[in-house]
Amino acid sequence: MDYKVMIDVFEGPMDLLLHLIDRAELDIYDIPINEIASQFVEYIRKMEELNLDVASEFLVMAATLLEIKSKMLLPKIDKEDGEPLEIEEDPRAELIKRLVEYKRYKNAADELRNFEDLHLKVFYRPKEDFFEYKDEQITLEGFDLYSLYETFNSILKRRNIEPKFLNITEIQREEYTLEGCILDIKERLNKGHPIKFSNLIENSNLGEIIAYFLSILELIDVKYINVVQEIDFADLIIFRKLEGEQ
Repeated sequence: MDYKVMIDVFEGPMDLLLHLIDRAELDIYDIPINEIASQFVEYIRKMEELNLDVASEFLVMAATLLEIKSKMLLPKIDKEDGEPLEIEEDPRAELIKRLVEYKRYKNAADELRNFEDLHLKVFYRPKEDFFEYKDEQITLEGFDLYSLYETFNSILKRRNIEPKFLNITEIQREEYTLEGCILDIKERLNKGHPIKFSNLIENSNLGEIIAYFLSILELIDVKYINVVQEIDFADLIIFRKLEGEQ
């Protein structure tokens, strides 16, 4: 029976070194160079056994690790007089500096890659041409847009409805269409009586409330209804416009 040996692919020696440190949950500022050097060299040997080309930078890093390892094995005390030897700074210092810098850029690249993946799943509505409406004046009688917004929010609070965030990694099914809500409003108004917004959305969930709210704005825009409030933040009263009424 044949066995296949799988080996991870790394972008370079720093990537492999960082992987070994993270896998062993080591402190990047206090690397056990003996352990890491052994694992790094073992990885290169596996590449050679699989007849893979070992890039020169991996070999340079292996040599660097072995050099650091040898420096750290040097005695720190003179055997003759027992005095401490004058040694240079931690042999690992330069390597640690490079690793920290590499990790910072790698994390930044991962964040940018995540943003890219996220935005690849977002589709924007094409820009519409509103030139034909540029001279049209829409008058909202009895309230302004801010009052309408505040009323909508107060209704949500009274119903204890929390905002719901969409999962954009999945295509969302549109449960309530503007066409359906507009048709429902028109049918109710055709009975000859004004309707209250609170009655319109009774026992509705957040998606349906938003659909009805947008439908009201659409019907105001096409001059099919008038909407009034008796006082600020009170219920919206929806009337059908009479023929010729402005």
